[in-house]
Amino acid sequence: MVSTSGVTDAERLRRIEAVTDATLSRLDAADLFDELLDRVRELLRVDTAAILLLDVHARQLVATAAKGLEEEVRQAFRVSVGRGFAGRIALTRQPVIIEEVTAQRVINPVLLQTGVKSLLGVPIFARGDLIGVLHVGTLTPRRFAPDDVRLLELVADRIGVANQARAHSLDQSAGLALQRSLLPTELPKVPNLEMAARYVPGHVSGVGGDWYDVFPLPSGWLGVVIGDVSGHGLQSAVVMGRIRSALRAYALVSHDPAEALTLLDRKVNHFETGSLSTALYAMISPDGATIKVSLAGHLRPVMVVPGEPAALLPAKVDPPLGIRHRIPQRRSTTVDFPPGAVLVCYTDGLVERRGESIDTGIDRLAAAVPLESADTVCASVMATLDTENPNDDIALLVIRRTAP
Repeated sequence: MVSTSGVTDAERLRRIEAVTDATLSRLDAADLFDELLDRVRELLRVDTAAILLLDVHARQLVATAAKGLEEEVRQAFRVSVGRGFAGRIALTRQPVIIEEVTAQRVINPVLLQTGVKSLLGVPIFARGDLIGVLHVGTLTPRRFAPDDVRLLELVADRIGVANQARAHSLDQSAGLALQRSLLPTELPKVPNLEMAARYVPGHVSGVGGDWYDVFPLPSGWLGVVIGDVSGHGLQSAVVMGRIRSALRAYALVSHDPAEALTLLDRKVNHFETGSLSTALYAMISPDGATIKVSLAGHLRPVMVVPGEPAALLPAKVDPPLGIRHRIPQRRSTTVDFPPGAVLVCYTDGLVERRGESIDTGIDRLAAAVPLESADTVCASVMATLDTENPNDDIALLVIRRTAP
């Protein structure tokens, strides 16, 4: 049977199978784009094919992949939405056919120099949002049929799905790079103190909002931070980076942890609307004997003192960062840090397990803390609390006061 457009049903089926082939899903986005453009050139018997993706912030289409128009990609050709052939497709979100290419209808110099005579283009969508334009062209005049439009739209759908995977991969890479740059590569060397830390991502992306930080202050005191931004992925890592930088700045002008967290809370409420975070900020005196700590919705750290059972630090827990209604004044607690004592700071991913009370996890943590070196404590805790298959991110920071 032959359709009114001159394409047999068998040919139409072959075309659909060619662009929905399951083996294409094994290719990464760049290879998939190239393979789809090769196939669409063959199926539609066209000379050129190109993908332009939308730069949302610039409101411009950027040449990303091409066959027969490779120069367009090499020059990183851009066109604003609404201008020229591709810009018109993006603006109307409808297929556009140009049977006779002229300089008035097409502003891309590469298309004109290549000698393209006829063009067909369709928008590319992902989850209902416009993300780009796919177009094909011929070097001889061509009247494109409805079946040609439908096939190109099918290819555009496949490109939209692939680009989502590509964007996710880019976000994941960016998030990992950001997170690794913000976690200390080496903890500072401080007299009378010994430190060690661990971080385990609990999400398939490997990116989360848990973090820890240790920094010396001009006063000689040591700043110690551990926190948890809700959510996962690049956005959580970005918020975490902003909060970390802001807290470092407030630590330089505040000699009280509660004051620093109060300023940080104002910043989060104003600039990070909708994000919820917990944080512990402690200051350890120059001789290591005193800890001042304030908790913004964060779990109390565990302290083990020689000759005494492990116990939670007797600190008040104030509301998390980012709660928009007015909260009571934040509080700091001052405690002694005897020689040989170990302080264990952590995020909830270390102790929280499905189907059991968080108190059970905290008790398990307290029992796993030996009066040993900071690194030995980390190793013992990580081994005892089953941290190889976490359901959430884990940040662990251990500080031990050495004997004078």
